[in-house]
Amino acid sequence: MLTINIGPLVLPMHQAMLIAAVLVAFSVSHIIGRRQKTQSVGHILSDMLIAALLAARLAFVVAWFDLYRSAPWSMIDIRDGGFTPWAGIMAALLVAIWHAWRTPASCKPLGIALASGILTYGALLGASLTINKGLSALPATALTTLAGEQTKLARLADGKPLVVNLWASWCPPCRREMPLLEGVQKEQGGTAFAFVNQGETQDIVEHYLGESGVDLSNVVLDRDTALGKVVGSMALPTTLFYDASGQLRATHMGELSAATLADKLRLLQEPAQQSHSTLKKQE
Repeated sequence: MLTINIGPLVLPMHQAMLIAAVLVAFSVSHIIGRRQKTQSVGHILSDMLIAALLAARLAFVVAWFDLYRSAPWSMIDIRDGGFTPWAGIMAALLVAIWHAWRTPASCKPLGIALASGILTYGALLGASLTINKGLSALPATALTTLAGEQTKLARLADGKPLVVNLWASWCPPCRREMPLLEGVQKEQGGTAFAFVNQGETQDIVEHYLGESGVDLSNVVLDRDTALGKVVGSMALPTTLFYDASGQLRATHMGELSAATLADKLRLLQEPAQQSHSTLKKQE
């Protein structure tokens, strides 16, 4: 399962787990403050959260600065999911240490609140890995080419790393990222791309491709949205990154930027034996 539905809102699973962990940490902080009749350490948690987000984003932008340089405003557009987790964790720890040094009395309640959040995230992560066990391999879902022939992702991959983009012509972020994917597909000869349309007819897909002028290879139809159901994603666009052995290395929900796409493609060049440990690495 890659996404979770909360009413009309669809969230990537890792984001939902992080939000739950943060809410638990703040709730525990509030409860401790009320019981001990002292100030909650919620303000410290807020400082840690802000520092983590800023540092994680800054580190990612610095790492891929050449790709952001041509569009400076995109550096602050965090919708692309570009964050460097270790930088965020380090920043949060430094803020926690600074506050603990200034107010030693906050150490215990802060530690309890952080432990609660970490345990919550760990429990949810364990449950997610259990649910998704066996879903890391390249799906064998039957797909249809625009020529009307049956095919599968393994055939489209042809032994190469494979990027699978789930899209629809009615989806604005899908349309916006198509030119980027088109350009990278033509540049990345060692990586295969498959554009799996979700739920639309051949006429609609061909009309969109002709009207937009986007020149893509390996556009296939998934009329019953079976692939989206198999991988557990109800959001579009969703992009899946499989290495040459057919193991899922990374996923991305939402519109890709040049930097986030380059960051995911980098994972496909790592040794295949590392794929299991990075199975759920996501933007």
